[in-house]
Amino acid sequence: MPKVLVSDKLSKTAVQIFKDNGVEVDYLPDLGKDKDKLFEVIGQYDGLAIRSATKVTEKIISAAKNLKVIGRAGIGVDNVDIPAATKKGIIVMNTPFGNSITTAEHAISLMLSLARQIPEADVSTKASKWEKNRFMGVEVTNKVLGIIGAGNIGSIVADRAIGLKMKVIAFDPFLSPERAQTMGVEKVDLDELFKRADFITLHTPLIDATRNIISAEAIARMKAGVRIINCARGGLVDEAALYEALKAGKVAGAALDVFLEEPAQNSPLFELPNVICTPHLGASTTEAQENVALQVAEQISAYLMTGEITNALNFPSISAEEAPRLTPWVKLAEALGSFAGQLTETSLKAIRIEYEGAVALLNTKPMTAAALNGVLKPQMEDVNMVSAPQIAKDRGINVEVITRDQQGAYENYIRLTVVTERQERSVAGTVFANGKPRIIQVKGINMEAELTPSMLYVTNEDKPGHIGRLGTLLGTLGINIANFNLGRAEVGGDAIALLSIDGSLKDEQLKQVAALPGVKQAKSLAF
Repeated sequence: MPKVLVSDKLSKTAVQIFKDNGVEVDYLPDLGKDKDKLFEVIGQYDGLAIRSATKVTEKIISAAKNLKVIGRAGIGVDNVDIPAATKKGIIVMNTPFGNSITTAEHAISLMLSLARQIPEADVSTKASKWEKNRFMGVEVTNKVLGIIGAGNIGSIVADRAIGLKMKVIAFDPFLSPERAQTMGVEKVDLDELFKRADFITLHTPLIDATRNIISAEAIARMKAGVRIINCARGGLVDEAALYEALKAGKVAGAALDVFLEEPAQNSPLFELPNVICTPHLGASTTEAQENVALQVAEQISAYLMTGEITNALNFPSISAEEAPRLTPWVKLAEALGSFAGQLTETSLKAIRIEYEGAVALLNTKPMTAAALNGVLKPQMEDVNMVSAPQIAKDRGINVEVITRDQQGAYENYIRLTVVTERQERSVAGTVFANGKPRIIQVKGINMEAELTPSMLYVTNEDKPGHIGRLGTLLGTLGINIANFNLGRAEVGGDAIALLSIDGSLKDEQLKQVAALPGVKQAKSLAF
């Protein structure tokens, strides 16, 4: 019988779930605060269930001789050394969807509070001022709500807002038209959202593409009198720019549950009467805390009893027999996905993955999960090999897997095709004898290229002088070319250059490459 330690506070119902599933459980909710004691006892357990108080450090993991799974009741895993756990073969799980409803409801609550100036009116009334004429609010009925990020939480916000008779528009690079229709929202680009929205709410991860997505420039494109709500991540909003826009009246009000620096103290935003602030309360409801406790108990039990993995944050297990042969192909699949994902700028409709030759006889599920992870990762933060297939399904992205015997010149290869609103783009690769993945075809054009950490991808018209112009420009910019790979469809047709470079190109430098005669697209790639 597997044995689990619960070192933080979980409900009696959650503890009972372990017992009902045939798992022995020790409930010691204060043990997480005693590092030395935890170090002493952790070696006897197969599973560990925690919240935020227990710190699962590399030292603790070194003593965890039997530990197979760590489950975090909640989304944040900053208190777990995931690389150390992965190295030791320990699955790390979280419960990312247990607080979705709670966070969505908090966003709606803040929106309504902004619309009717409830916090300020409360303070005024309790001060016996009775300033009825001062607090003139606005209705949300028939107003346009712009949602940035239409994932799990964003879709719940949309549903609630539609119930309030609002017009909902949404921006999300991975929102398909079919999914938008199912949600009852209108899919728009970011500029249109800024122009039309009366209220804007953010529900997107903080990555390079979304950092300061609400900037001074973005605010300048918004409606006068717009109201902004952020219950997602600090750093999505340029707080200094928001402060100036609130003072100037461009933004009528803002409600923030998250801040760039937390705990937030002495923020200039606190001085403004048209700002509502809460201390990261998105997940703070009794129901949410209970939900994640029950989920983590179910997930740990399922893994220990049946091997089922749900919401894992590190690699899914691969048997010792499979590992030597499968691992290079998993790396190739993720690299092909990353290649396609970094070049994809519009909504994904479908992803097709073809396995040909002996690789088709292997366990393709880890490879498919790795490929989907590669495609989605450039635009998302909370995605991994285990969650990627479910995220693709939730976003309405059709995933097709094809296996077949060898037909072409290569003994084994994988081809990945992404279908967007505008086009299909495919990339194929294989693993050479040295175990390194190589590109063998891009957009139907045959070419061979080793994947390196920093690369430049250029599509251009096949005309004399292009290679010289590109090389000269990169030399002028101080960019050293490590490898130069070329391919073309036909004489005078489309051509592709895939360069391995030292360092990386800045945005301004990339624009100069894109401006060269005959260049159709220029993109920096990182692997």
